[in-house]
Amino acid sequence: MLKLRFKRIGRKKLPSYKIIIIDSRKRRDGRPNSEVGFYNPITKKIKINSIIVLQKLQQGVQVTKTMKSILKKSKIGLS
Repeated sequence: MLKLRFKRIGRKKLPSYKIIIIDSRKRRDGRPNSEVGFYNPITKKIKINSIIVLQKLQQGVQVTKTMKSILKKSKIGLS
């Protein structure tokens, strides 16, 4: 099953995250199927390719709890 989730990047105590689509059985920082965005929790900057995310959601990609709240903040609709 594919999931939309975070991949941590950045240095110690200064996290940044890439928003990726990856198989749920792979590790957090594993090789993703595709990268669709970026999130920086320190500056609250969110950058998401909404067209690809909406296409993947229609194809059945699952969303983690944290990603669901990020998508709501960036005003990308979930059905």
